[in-house]
Amino acid sequence: MRLPEGIYGIVTEKLCGGRPLLDVAKEMIEGGVRILQYREKEDKPRGVQYEECCSLREMTKRADVLFIVNDWVDLAIACEADGVHIGQEDIPPEVVRKLVGKNKMIGLSTHSPQQAQKALESGVVDYIGVGPIFPTQTKIHPEGPVGLSYLEYVVNHIPLPFVAIGGIKEHNIDEVLSRGAKTVCLVTEITQAEDVRAKVENLVNHLKRYGIGT
Repeated sequence: MRLPEGIYGIVTEKLCGGRPLLDVAKEMIEGGVRILQYREKEDKPRGVQYEECCSLREMTKRADVLFIVNDWVDLAIACEADGVHIGQEDIPPEVVRKLVGKNKMIGLSTHSPQQAQKALESGVVDYIGVGPIFPTQTKIHPEGPVGLSYLEYVVNHIPLPFVAIGGIKEHNIDEVLSRGAKTVCLVTEITQAEDVRAKVENLVNHLKRYGIGT
């Protein structure tokens, strides 16, 4: 299993503009996202999270969209997600691999060349998150922006699939694509759009200008 090129979407209830998370996810899938990540924290009951993940698993499977659960290894296993995405302060990827087995993807957020190199050397990480490229407030304690120089480093030195993430909007996405990113994550630009499906469709068409998804 390999990280698809295209739009990587993230759904979080608090960032859906008051709309139901599953409705927003449905529009994202219909618009053409290639990967969908479920990102919820402790303030939502785990039983509710499990039900949402199972619904999202069904949606993504029908649409041939990769489904990733953020942080929660147990949820990823329970709903038979395609993989789990973890951060630098979570359970080490080597331990996660023992828990999820060899057939699920492991994504790891990275913010520096050293972290990217360590992910590569681990031999268990399938893809890395590269960012935040630009300032972002979608996390409670966001990392400072790493800028485009770190993206360029990964493109030139790290032979792992990666997703560029963090503060990426329609108005600055060309700065990311022109530097070699093939998989790009936009969060609030999509989830808070008035027409989510149309927003994703526009982004998908924009990526096609770079030969991505054609």
